[in-house]
Amino acid sequence: MPTALILGASRGIGLEFVRQYRADGWRVVATARSDQGLAALHALGAETHRVDLSEAGEVAGLGWSIDGETFDVAIYNAGVIGPRTEGAQPVSVDDFDAVMHANVYGPMMALPLVLPFVESGRGGKGGVLAVLSSRMGSIGAMESNRSWMYRVSKAAVNAALKAVSLDARRATCLALHPGWVRTDMGGSEADLTAQQSVAGMRRVLADAKRDDNGTFRSYDGAVLPW
Repeated sequence: MPTALILGASRGIGLEFVRQYRADGWRVVATARSDQGLAALHALGAETHRVDLSEAGEVAGLGWSIDGETFDVAIYNAGVIGPRTEGAQPVSVDDFDAVMHANVYGPMMALPLVLPFVESGRGGKGGVLAVLSSRMGSIGAMESNRSWMYRVSKAAVNAALKAVSLDARRATCLALHPGWVRTDMGGSEADLTAQQSVAGMRRVLADAKRDDNGTFRSYDGAVLPW
């Protein structure tokens, strides 16, 4: 039975990943911080761990909890939008710390920890390790500076994913753009449902080859510029 690890899965895109993988017969290991999130995951049949991914000690504890596991797919999904600014204006220290801690520090702790468990996935050929990024983090494709703190954080997490990919020997590491999705973060006017976005990203993950290691991909399979 293939196994997926979803880090930050209590709602939105993360919960939809759990729902779809479980519906296809996968074993799913998932993390959440709250009782409500853990209950939602249990209801879908996931094996759960209570983890605050912004806390170093809890991430380290997760490493002990999953010791001996092999993951065919592992996805880091947690993140925050931060201040919705309209231009490149100064940000507060508190906003900077909150966004960068959640969107960059968390992945920088978790991705290197999880990579060894993915290296032996897919029958020893190497699984796929992905981080949920955003096209808003693309420097090459930037045409707006709205919510620039979020953009900067996603550019940074893209760099973190690329750096981790250089340590991968069999696994394939990807940064994923989910599209504009109707979630609490994306809002009600967004183009895609969570179901559509996740179905697309799952196809990208399923089709990923070793040559794709260290690339930035959209939910529809398009390669995005860094």
